[in-house]
Amino acid sequence: MFAGADEYDVDVTVDERAVERLLSVRPTDVDAADRLTFARNVFIPLTTACRYSCTYCTYYDVPGEASLLSPEEVREQCRVGADAGCTEALFTFGDEPDERYTEIHETLAEWGFDSVHDYLYRACEIALEEGLLPHSNPGDLTEGQFADLREVNASMGVMLETTADVDAHSGGRRKTPGQRLNTIRAAGRQGVPFTTGILVGIGEDWRDRAESLLAIRELHERHGHVQEVIVQNVVPNERSDFPKPDLATMRRVVAMARAALPPEVSVQVPPNLSPAADLVDCGIDDLGGVSPVTDDYINPAYEWPDHGELEAVADAGGVPLRERLPTYARFLPDEIRPAGVDPAPEPDGREAWIPPTVRERIAADDVHGRRLRAVARGDGPLAVRSD
Repeated sequence: MFAGADEYDVDVTVDERAVERLLSVRPTDVDAADRLTFARNVFIPLTTACRYSCTYCTYYDVPGEASLLSPEEVREQCRVGADAGCTEALFTFGDEPDERYTEIHETLAEWGFDSVHDYLYRACEIALEEGLLPHSNPGDLTEGQFADLREVNASMGVMLETTADVDAHSGGRRKTPGQRLNTIRAAGRQGVPFTTGILVGIGEDWRDRAESLLAIRELHERHGHVQEVIVQNVVPNERSDFPKPDLATMRRVVAMARAALPPEVSVQVPPNLSPAADLVDCGIDDLGGVSPVTDDYINPAYEWPDHGELEAVADAGGVPLRERLPTYARFLPDEIRPAGVDPAPEPDGREAWIPPTVRERIAADDVHGRRLRAVARGDGPLAVRSD
């Protein structure tokens, strides 16, 4: 059904009647959430090399210009984030650099790493050592790569963006919906708490949006691993003239996401890109990772809101604001899962959603472990109580 699906043997089908029902959804058809959550992260752009060249993306750099953070730089950024009270190390980079990025591959080899994914594993270890929980967005991965990287990650993610075959993904180096659906499926098969989402305004139509949301739902229903779905609007930048979707469009798409997804899956909008206060009544319940110490390197022209601005969004919706870990509460082990939160069903072929190294970091008897446990309980230093 979707471009590239046959190549990866992705058997995701979307019921036409479900699409039609979803296309009829409007904001008045969904309920507002009873709270908003967010995570505090330090944004670490491990490399700006990427094998793809999407027309709307300002993150990637061409060969010869792409950056690669050193282990020392990774450690320093993690320390800054931990000192600022962050709980998440958000590792981002483009999909595995192809052969054109000779300098990146040569540098990795000099440092003793066979691939950027081997290096990501070490970077995640550094984050854990410094008191942060890694959440990695490394693009498309195989099941084997997920099996390795899950051992040092609290959660992972990749944006589906769209199941449509859009011109924004055109060119000799392009990603396909089949690749992304395969990655989301692979994460589920390996028991990885997962974040994904759709990108609004890159040439897709309303039916494409409905089909994308329903494809995510189908994969979650098989594996139970999707913790949140981001509804992200495109924004104008130096490489793209895609117009920012208007408020009416975003309100309708967010409502569709809330109606399409099971209640346990959060709907998120990025508060530096979207009019979040105007979307609370449409079903959002999360504002994503927000950094007090680093830029949004994906969208550097759009500053993160500060804590007061996050509070204002929650106040506009008349709901409390809560800080969370990068891993949602239902995936946490019994000893640190908040009271009243039902555990997620056991993951496929795994004893637990959270690997031992991450559990040990959270359970550690040090200032970092105590901070992580406090946030898990809802008693984090930036928790805002309504009572």
